[in-house]
Amino acid sequence: MLQKNQIEKGNLQWKCPSNIALVKYWGKQGKQLPSNASLSFSLTAAHTITSIDYEKKDKTAGISVDFLFEGKKNEAFARRIFNYIQSIKDRIPVLNGMHLRISSRNSFPHSSGIASSASAFGALALALKDIDTILTGKEVYDENFYREASELARLGSGSASRSVYPGFTVWGKHEAIAYSSDQYAVQLNQDYIHRDFVSQKDSILIVSRSEKDVKSTAGHALMQGHTFAQTRFRQAQKNLGELVHALKNGDRGKFIDITENEAMSLHAMMMTSNPSYILLKPESLIIMEKIRSFRKQYAVPVCFTIDAGPNIHVVYPEDFESRVKDFIQSELLVYCDAKQWIDDGMGKGPEKLK
Repeated sequence: MLQKNQIEKGNLQWKCPSNIALVKYWGKQGKQLPSNASLSFSLTAAHTITSIDYEKKDKTAGISVDFLFEGKKNEAFARRIFNYIQSIKDRIPVLNGMHLRISSRNSFPHSSGIASSASAFGALALALKDIDTILTGKEVYDENFYREASELARLGSGSASRSVYPGFTVWGKHEAIAYSSDQYAVQLNQDYIHRDFVSQKDSILIVSRSEKDVKSTAGHALMQGHTFAQTRFRQAQKNLGELVHALKNGDRGKFIDITENEAMSLHAMMMTSNPSYILLKPESLIIMEKIRSFRKQYAVPVCFTIDAGPNIHVVYPEDFESRVKDFIQSELLVYCDAKQWIDDGMGKGPEKLK
């Protein structure tokens, strides 16, 4: 515990990856709980770095926050961050009376469908939990630390709960994973992962850098009363169970089928909501068709998935990296915004930098 003369201030920095969901979470219930379980893997190149300078001021003055995104003030982001911290302050009592100077930056375009809120709230939750461990003298980064950080992250962004772990992660209660939970995400242990899936690549093709027209929060809300909502939730639960089985048994064909089915189902929910909306671009559709043709012609186990945006994630085993990258550079980059793409893949999870 803190000594009476110890100054309650300091600074720290966390790097947290984005993640790419293979089985999608789309639709909420209760307090930021999923309507269906989801499964993802964490990335490496697509990440957020968040720095916090913290200092205890007056315990009766509440919490004050200064926030910069990529070096600039952003009032909309600042309000969201402040409201989030206010909502979790009872879970981290040491924040009371604290002034926080928060600076955050992404390695990828914001709000373009690369799960920016996942890495952002993952990094923020880890940093806030870290302040808690430091100021309470419990500086241990064990399973409980990451589980509690995952739950905190979930309260800011559901998909952020999955970003605090490396490898494959499940968020949401599912019978195939005995230790799964709606409250926080869990990492799939190695007993569930065949050697063929230990190292996955994800080449993110930037079809558009523009912010998407409909934010994910609004998209989730439109699942309330959606004609196909319950069918979709059952489909996702079924797909997750089958994907876990495929990961365990090295079934690349089933992995591809489910991954692409989930991507198409996600966007089908958007196109059939009320009001409906379309985030895909013509170039997105062309890329998807070319990936399927390439896979069929050359028997390369490559597939696509898409988050809530137009950009395409090209997912494939690392041992096919050279072949797939040649294909991307020769046939797909012409459909990307200024031929931009992110060479990414399965990562080692978050990292404390400072």
